[in-house]
Amino acid sequence: MDAASHHLTRVISHGMGADPVISDWPALTSAEVARVLRHYPGVGQPLRLEWHSPRPFSAACVMQTESGPIIVKRHHVRVRDVAALGEEHRFAAHLQEKGLPVSCALATASGATALADDYWTYEVFALAAGVDLYREALSWTPFHSCAHAWSAGQMLSRLHQAAVGYEAPARAARPLVASFTIFSQQDPVDPLQAYIAQRPAIADYLEARPWRGEVAQHLLPWHAALKPYLDEFVPLWTHNDWHASNLLWSDASPQAQVQTVLDFGLCDRTTALHDLATAIERNIVEWLAIPQRDEQLVHLDLLDALLDGYAAQSPLSARQLRALAALLPLVHAEFALAELDYFHGVTQSAINASLAYDAYFLGHAAWFHSAEGQRLLAHLHQRADALEQR
Repeated sequence: MDAASHHLTRVISHGMGADPVISDWPALTSAEVARVLRHYPGVGQPLRLEWHSPRPFSAACVMQTESGPIIVKRHHVRVRDVAALGEEHRFAAHLQEKGLPVSCALATASGATALADDYWTYEVFALAAGVDLYREALSWTPFHSCAHAWSAGQMLSRLHQAAVGYEAPARAARPLVASFTIFSQQDPVDPLQAYIAQRPAIADYLEARPWRGEVAQHLLPWHAALKPYLDEFVPLWTHNDWHASNLLWSDASPQAQVQTVLDFGLCDRTTALHDLATAIERNIVEWLAIPQRDEQLVHLDLLDALLDGYAAQSPLSARQLRALAALLPLVHAEFALAELDYFHGVTQSAINASLAYDAYFLGHAAWFHSAEGQRLLAHLHQRADALEQR
């Protein structure tokens, strides 16, 4: 992290746990936003800064302008450069062309959708249609209602249908991208070593860890259960951060429907089932409550609603449900490594790097051996059994 960023105003943001923390990145200022918006002539003059986002990996705000409210988002160049944001923006634009209600980045006077300025990279969005109902919600907190879960599942299926035919290559090695390149292989050991070698910060962190034995103990047994399904996974560009807070809603009621899809920052070429497993992992399990309790962490009613909504648009076979159960214990592992890359290599937070490796990379997989983890996997197999009995 650059020394200059230590001396600017911080805001309270979401951390790796349930408690709020001081943000990694300085808050956007009115003067900074005004400087950025000079490159966006269609926006008009900025009027007032209205809100700072609590999201942890970048800085973002809502600025009221002559043309209406807009969102300005700022990344450190080591996290996202112009080329990286272009990968995200092109996928979102493809989905929009296919009729999906997504929020797409605005273009500068030169036609670019991202702006570089010293060690920062910016993107600008019009405020999209819908109610930001989960604006303050942490990831890994559940939907407010089954109707929300159903609508989120249906919209995720619509996204997957719209993504068919988008053939961009998988993203380059960079922090905070939710890829599926390690455990998608029949033998994950060599791909894991290649993943680490491409990211020097991870390699540096793991020098002090017996990571090969830890992977063999906690992850490879789950991979053995996943192997029979791997040849059936069809590569597809996916969202990879399907949480209720990345969706805008028709209203604030328990019956609200998804109106707009936001935030393609973690998108990459994975598979539809990987994206659906991520949605389950993000919205159905209360990971942040584990230190306080070990019961009622899984919301099976919301799981059923999410899957029913998805299946209403794209029916799921019994075998796909079993593949989903096999994938779930591993679905967060690769992104946990991407978080480790960020925390050890960019923000240099020893505490968060340890959480990314111990609690997320190893810990999430280990949790699926617990009573609650087994209850979740068993429920997916029960749904598969019921389908087969029809």
